[in-house]
Amino acid sequence: MFCAVETAVMDRETGVYQNLVKKESWRTVLTLAYQSLGVVYGDLSTSPLYVYKSTFAEDIEHSETNEEIFGALSFIFWTLTLVPLLKYVFIVLRADDNGEGGTFALYSLLCRHARVNSLPNGQLADEELSEYKKDVSSLGPKSSFGSKLKSTLESYRVLQRFLLVLTLIGTCMVIGDGVLTPALSVFSAVSGLELSTAKEHHKYVEVPVACIILIGLFALQHYGTHRVGFLFAPVVLIWLLCISAIGLYNIFHWNPHVYQALSPCYMYKFVKKTQKGGWMSLGGILLCITGSEAMFADLGHFSQLSIKIAFTSLVYPSLILAYMGQAAYLSQHHVLDNDYRIGFYVSVPEKLRWPVLVIAILAAVVGSQAIITGTFSIIKQCSALGCFPRVKIVHTSSKIHGQIYIPEINWILMILCLAVTIGFRDTKRMGNASGLAVITVMLVTTCLMSLVIVLCWQKSVFFAICFVFFFGTIEALYFSASLIKFLEGAWVPIALAFIFLIVMCVWHYGTLKKYEFDLQNKVSINWLLSLGPSLGIVRVRGIGLIHTELVSGIPAIFSHFVTNLPAFHQVLVFLCIKSVPVPHVRPEERFLVGHIGPRQYRIYRCIVRYGYRDVHKDDMEFEKDLVCSIAEFIRSGSVGINGANEDPYKDDDKMTVVGTCSSHTEGIQMSEDDVIVNIDSPGTSELREIQSPTVIKPKKRVRFVVPESPKIDREAMKELQELMEAREAGIAYILGHSYVKAKQGSSALKKLVINYGYEFLRRNTRVPSYALSVPHASTLEVGMIYHV
Repeated sequence: MFCAVETAVMDRETGVYQNLVKKESWRTVLTLAYQSLGVVYGDLSTSPLYVYKSTFAEDIEHSETNEEIFGALSFIFWTLTLVPLLKYVFIVLRADDNGEGGTFALYSLLCRHARVNSLPNGQLADEELSEYKKDVSSLGPKSSFGSKLKSTLESYRVLQRFLLVLTLIGTCMVIGDGVLTPALSVFSAVSGLELSTAKEHHKYVEVPVACIILIGLFALQHYGTHRVGFLFAPVVLIWLLCISAIGLYNIFHWNPHVYQALSPCYMYKFVKKTQKGGWMSLGGILLCITGSEAMFADLGHFSQLSIKIAFTSLVYPSLILAYMGQAAYLSQHHVLDNDYRIGFYVSVPEKLRWPVLVIAILAAVVGSQAIITGTFSIIKQCSALGCFPRVKIVHTSSKIHGQIYIPEINWILMILCLAVTIGFRDTKRMGNASGLAVITVMLVTTCLMSLVIVLCWQKSVFFAICFVFFFGTIEALYFSASLIKFLEGAWVPIALAFIFLIVMCVWHYGTLKKYEFDLQNKVSINWLLSLGPSLGIVRVRGIGLIHTELVSGIPAIFSHFVTNLPAFHQVLVFLCIKSVPVPHVRPEERFLVGHIGPRQYRIYRCIVRYGYRDVHKDDMEFEKDLVCSIAEFIRSGSVGINGANEDPYKDDDKMTVVGTCSSHTEGIQMSEDDVIVNIDSPGTSELREIQSPTVIKPKKRVRFVVPESPKIDREAMKELQELMEAREAGIAYILGHSYVKAKQGSSALKKLVINYGYEFLRRNTRVPSYALSVPHASTLEVGMIYHV
């Protein structure tokens, strides 16, 4: 999601996220706290627009005794205190994944503390990454229960799948919230026109105005938010000061004793009087904590301290004053004019309604922008971990981390958002839908947090049970109140989550089966060695990059290709680009490089590791880093870091960690220059009339700058010379183009999932990200049918 330049900067050279919070100065922390207002709290701060309106929609009535309004205020106060303040600010924010937060951060933590990772191509070398850290020790949980829980999770695949599905359900509800929150926020803000226009006109104005604002909001997404982002924090700050000032005015002017309603006794009176209606109205009260999850999800852009300061010092007191002010006004107004149901704008002084309306719409747009960008971010994480079909990801800013735009998802969200706005046309049903999505995400967070407490924090199981029982009970109460409104709007997030969950599960299952096929059909290293140094084929100049998902062995597409076309490049590189369950991989740990077979074969394996929030480089810079990493591997191998005398028949060859060019300044550096070469076309004097014109062809000149110390042997120098010549000749990309089919004898369900579901998604989604920037003239696709 959006954050200011000073908050998080993405280094163009390394693509690494650099969090400047580490300066730990109060000025920096307070600046981040101010900036977090526009990113984290846009959604939460606009909730006063629709909470009371949704609560008193039809389940309960505002009576002369004021027990309903005071009871609702008491519920709002304690819900805001227990969930966002106590649960998120003081407990959940501590469960960060190397500074990152959100549902996938919790899942990533669990994957590293117990072997429950859903990624099939994991390696032991991944556990040596700097960010693959464990909080106390690598020996596992101290308590006996924690050890049993860890071994149980690692032993049963069904539990690992359940944990993944639980995470995906939370993710799907976040995507659903990305549809519902913009519709609810913008429509609630625009509903202020109801008091400013004639009764017979406002219903024809609200929906069109809301739709125009939403269309404009989604249409501007591809520009990114960095151009107008500096306005986000001031807009939310003005909004919070505005609602707190109006709240204070209403308290002192209408009912200075409204503070008494903060007592839990009023909750008991509320439930006793309203009974079933009061329980059903909790679905409206629940909306006061929409956006709380953003405090954790956006943790990567800020720091724990800055988010805590912003919430406790400004957001929390402003919201409490706003709700108290509305309750104070409504406690003295039981018969409202204009047939306007209980809402935010009735408590705003008449002279201020138009300015407040404008500020409310701007605040709603900011809150919507934050949740839309957050939806893009979580879909990128899902895609990186193999749980969502590949989509085009556009980075709208080269400086600000996390600003991405996904065209397909953007337009899908816009269409669904407009459908919800036009279909419902009131905040009651939108609120029912949004409330269920929000509380489901919170329940998932509570469940995952209980495992984090035992497995990662190594705390007592008693503490985890208390956490689940206390917060789970509160959230289950609100969940039941939201679920009962299934026919009144709550079906929307369930339907959206179900569709997205089916897509995610089908894609993940198909990807897993495809990898298993690759693993079972990989070619033995013995077959390769039996061909001899020339591989029994013609070796032409250049580098051949063979893309594969395998981290060991030789993919079947290589033998398939060699069988049909017995020629290949002088240098072969089996390239695997994979994601690991950490947010970021440091540049000095990016590459794993190793030989396949003896050194004279000039065949290498290169594994490129990215975190689920890392930015993939463009093709030219990536090519340079790749060749440079192989050259550095050759140099380091010659001085004994990687044994050249390793058993060549071992499939799982020894790999060396090598960084990018910029990360090993003391190692080999590479310089490239384009040299123009005139190639005269041959021809005799008789054929000069039809002779082709002189071709001016740019040729790449490559030079390796080798450090003087330590000295490298002659064999390594020869290997570097061949690599340099191959790079000058050019790089060819060999990509596998697979058609996946269910094998004979498969069940009808498997055939439906693989032959129709996965195949449909594969045909209608993007090619792998590395193939997007590959020059078409240098690309060769090898087609294969996978019977899984």
